[in-house]
Order: sequence, then C-alpha cells, then structure tokens
Amino acid sequence: MEAASYSGVLSRAKLPASNHHKFNPTVCTHTRSITSVPCRASEGLHDLHKTSAQALTFVSSDSSSKRTSIVGGSYLCGPVMRRNPAGKALCTGGVATYGENVVEDQSHSHATEDKVGVLLLNLGGPETLHDVQPFLFNLFADPDIIRLPRLFRFLQWPLAKLISILRAPKSKEGYAAIGGGSPLRKITDEQANAVKMALEAKNLSVSVYVGMRYWYPFTEEAVQQIKRDRITRLVVLPLYPQFSISTTGSSIRVLQSIFRGDAYLSRLPVSIIRSWYQREGYINSMADLIQKELEEFQKPEEVMIFFSAHGVPVSYVEDAGDPYKDQMEECICLIMKKLKDRGINNDHTLAYQSRVGPVQWLKPYTDEVLVELGQKGVKSLLAIPVSFVSEHIETLEEIDMEYKHLALESGIENWGRVPALNCTPSFIADLADAVLEALPSASAMSTPMSISEEDDYDPVKYAIKMFFGSILAFVLLLSPRMIHAFRNHLL
Repeated sequence: MEAASYSGVLSRAKLPASNHHKFNPTVCTHTRSITSVPCRASEGLHDLHKTSAQALTFVSSDSSSKRTSIVGGSYLCGPVMRRNPAGKALCTGGVATYGENVVEDQSHSHATEDKVGVLLLNLGGPETLHDVQPFLFNLFADPDIIRLPRLFRFLQWPLAKLISILRAPKSKEGYAAIGGGSPLRKITDEQANAVKMALEAKNLSVSVYVGMRYWYPFTEEAVQQIKRDRITRLVVLPLYPQFSISTTGSSIRVLQSIFRGDAYLSRLPVSIIRSWYQREGYINSMADLIQKELEEFQKPEEVMIFFSAHGVPVSYVEDAGDPYKDQMEECICLIMKKLKDRGINNDHTLAYQSRVGPVQWLKPYTDEVLVELGQKGVKSLLAIPVSFVSEHIETLEEIDMEYKHLALESGIENWGRVPALNCTPSFIADLADAVLEALPSASAMSTPMSISEEDDYDPVKYAIKMFFGSILAFVLLLSPRMIHAFRNHLL
C-alpha cells in the first residue's frame, strides 16, 4: 500500500528519534447521520511541540476557513543512499515557522534577487512491479511507520527487509490490478505544474519541486535541487489535508534533518503548511465533487454518503498525541455543513481503511461498516476517499475493487465513488492561495540535535551498533516462529 498502511505494527512507543535508510470551533452533529461525526477546532487539542527539541512558533492560516521532477528547474538523476537522522518537532496544523535561532544571512539580503520555491511533499509509490519490494523497504524502514523502542532500533533495517520481502507478492498483485504501478508520481507532477501556473497567474514567479518520502523523486533530491537553484524563500506544502505523525510528520522530520546539517539550508526562510483540511477552497472543492456524483444516482436523496479515510493505529492518537482523528472528524463536519447549506441533507458516516497488523487501529473499519450498512438495508452508497488528494492504490484497488465488491455482496445495489481531487481547478487555486498566505511568515528552520542523533553521528558507535544489531536481528527474525507470525499478521 502507498499510504502509511503499516504504521505502528510492532510498537506503541512514543516517536523515537531514529535513523532512516533508503534502499533504492464548535461541536456539531447531523441528526440524520447513522454515525454522527463530531466537529471541533483542532487548536489546543495536542500540545505536541512541548516535547520538541526547541519551541516552534505557530502562525494560523488566514483561511482557517531515478529522477527528480521539478517545475521551473532541472532534473537530478540517481537514487539516494544516505543515513538521515530523525528530528522530533511536530505540530497540529496551520503554518509553522521556526522562530528561534533565526540567523540573518547576507545571501538572503534585499540586494539578492528573491527566488521563491514551493516544495510539494507526498508519499510516493512504485512505478513498476519491480519497484514494489524496495519501495516497501523504504516504507518500513521509516521509524514513524514502524515505531520501535529505542532499545530495539537496531532492528529497523532487518525488520524492514523481512516485512518487505514477505509483503511484496501480495502488494504486486494490487499494483498489477491497477496497471502495473502507482499513478501517484504522474499526478503529483501534474499538480506541481498546475500550482506553478496558478501562482504565476497571481503574479508570483516560483519554482515548484516534488519530494516523495519513499520513492523517486525522494525529498532529499528535491532539497538538493532547491539548494542548487539558490532559492531564497521556501514554502513546504505536504499534500495531506490532515496532519498525521506517519505522513506529514515523517516528511517534516526528514526535512529538519537535512536542513540542520547544511549551512545554507539552515538559514533559508521556510514556511510549512502542516494541515489545510479546514480551508474554504478545499471544503468547497470536496462538496462540489460530492454534489456532482450524487446527481448520477436515480434517487440522490436516498444515497448514503460514505467517507473512507486512511486509518492510523490508536496508539498514535492516544499515546503520541496525533491530531489526525480530531482533524478528520472536523473535516467531515465542515464538508457536511457545506452540503447542508446547499440543501443536501443525506445521511453520512465515516470509517477508516487500510489497517494492517495486530494492533488496534482507528474505528469503525471501512469493511465492517459496509457490511453493516448492507444489513441495515442501505441500497445506494457514495464512497468518498477523504484523506487522499490523488488517485493511488488505496482508491483504485482497495476502494474501487475490494470495497465495491464487498458492498455489492452485502446488499448495496447502487455504488458510486467520488474521484480524488487531483488537479481540480478550485482545489489547485486554493493551494496557490495557501502558498501566498504562508510566504510572509517564512523564517529559518534550525533545530538542535537530540542525544540519540549525536550518538548516531559517531561512526564508531554507529558501526558497532549496526554490526551486532544486524546479527541479532537476523537470528531473531529469520526463525520459523517469527516468520509464521509475520505471515499471519501482515500478509
């Protein structure tokens, strides 16, 4: 799976700093809803930044309401093979700027031509079936996906290798069913071009870069191109509407690591848009798509509006303070309020998909709710992939194939699905507005190194730890009992 489908499979430990290695305002409910979704402001729900290495300054958004693809730049070729120390800073939403330790750099003076960059962050996905296993390795090697206690972090690489090998055959079947690879790279490139044109139409000349977390073009490649282009101000825009540790949080951790170790980048003014699910343009765009698809049904007023969001382990929310669940529920409330303003009062419900492993994930589960709705006599259903803004395997295979088949088997007769936003003009225009609003708040991104990261920079300690850790890990992980357990829980 492309999204963080394997989060928290083995541990509930809180956000350990670790190494990642790459292989190749109110509460509202709707009375007619079967499952009412509470809507409440996300501000103040989780004070995540208190545990960061340094305090962050948060500026609320005005809108409350084997190559690198670069728009306006050149191409960088080749895989990234480096060790990336992990950062810890997190926040719940809005635009974040790093207000402490802002260093004045002569290269960013008024005498220098202002060169604005926009970095779009996304998950990435294998473009061919051959890419599936190394893509899965990169995914599982992320300490924000499989979160191990510090004592067992030496298991990260061998564990990622084992799971990726075991999981690859089933994942290949899914990608084969949608054409042999993920369309995420192509769609994200198109979104980058669209955002660039939208900003230029608003009289802002920019270079737009694409950085993927687990496959080409990697975030590290995009950042190096940003440095070569001598960008003087940067807006970072993760293509995840709601913040989660496993998506936006993981990508920002990588950025912090890269910027901290580079003299130029550490002084580059940066604004990070950490979540934007509450923006009026996004809400309107989602409502437009839903309204359009409802009109395809013979009796639109009888259709159940079924929001299916990507799940995360419950431990992320309860133990690590992930705001994802609260932001998702508020997002659904805002969308339904917009539809109600248009005279659309259909029943709706929210469920979570893509759970994997033996730990508890956010409930209710999409597959279970579909069966329940069929048993309750629901005949028409419109599925909405609310946490995704691009078509990929979770929409094209999991929803369009697996869940559709399950729904029809369960008694639902009329099935529809709202497409992902992709390059919907109103959505792209709102992303451009978000960039413009975030730009004035850019400041240097610099965070101190944690103690565990300092240890990782010691080559002798690192070599000893990896040598003995790898031996122990393979002895444990390649035992028949352990392999059998993984097959039961992950395949």
